[in-house]
Amino acid sequence: MSRPRFPPRDGVPASRLQLPPGPWATVFDALVAHFPQVDGSIWRDRVARGRVLDAQGDPVTLQTPYRVGAEIGYYREVIDERVIDAAERILHADDHLVVADKPHGLPVAPTGAFVTQTLLTRLVATLGNSDLVPLHRIDRGTAGLVLFSADPASRAAYQALFRESRIRKTYEALAPPLPALAFPMTRHSRIERGEPFFRMAEVDGTPNSETHIDVRERGTRLWRYALSPVSGRKHQLRVHMAALGAPILHDPWYPTLQDDDGARPPLQLLARALAFDDPLDGRPRRFESKFRLSESLD
Repeated sequence: MSRPRFPPRDGVPASRLQLPPGPWATVFDALVAHFPQVDGSIWRDRVARGRVLDAQGDPVTLQTPYRVGAEIGYYREVIDERVIDAAERILHADDHLVVADKPHGLPVAPTGAFVTQTLLTRLVATLGNSDLVPLHRIDRGTAGLVLFSADPASRAAYQALFRESRIRKTYEALAPPLPALAFPMTRHSRIERGEPFFRMAEVDGTPNSETHIDVRERGTRLWRYALSPVSGRKHQLRVHMAALGAPILHDPWYPTLQDDDGARPPLQLLARALAFDDPLDGRPRRFESKFRLSESLD
């Protein structure tokens, strides 16, 4: 068996980049320009320690020539990364597919201040499979199901489930009551990037998002909602619920941006279930999260 081009380092999977068009002479110059938030000295140190690899898995040097479209693997590092104690569960694992149950607060993949404390990094370390790739994402604050491709040869077949809306996703959320609305209902709207850059917003125009919404349980203070997104816009469920007048409990971003010092209770949103016909053999598959939103509705 051939070695993976970008094997994990210290349990951390490599990040990948296809070099964009530009005027640079070396890969090092391209990386410094492409990631202005990362000081050039950090890239120089990563290159010196062999933490930047070319498409063949060989270390890049400071003199490696730039070539547009070349694939680069590199290993991110975060000093004093915060440890996340909450543990994930592996609900299913075979040669092609891994289904994990993610706790609140754990990122799906390395990003920002998190590298080792991510679901992907933990799964690669646990299963010993550096080919794992998340087939979709859920927010760090959201708990529940995430599907991973375990084999590059079958990856496109599973990715098509999401691209072609052939997978049925059901979320659960706790939010204020909406007694004036009739359920079940469908929310259509156009969602675009808002302000600041990490938030989304509903805007005028042709709808590009769709969510089916129903009520599972009614309390005095909160209702338990079932949310089924048809489209997959960033923060879609959070934006739609806030726009209806029922922001998801403990959401620090919608409808208004609030300070989030890390001490807030977890966002009461759970990726509850995923169902689809397996693209490899056609058999129906259904997975359900073991986590529960247990806050009192009264």
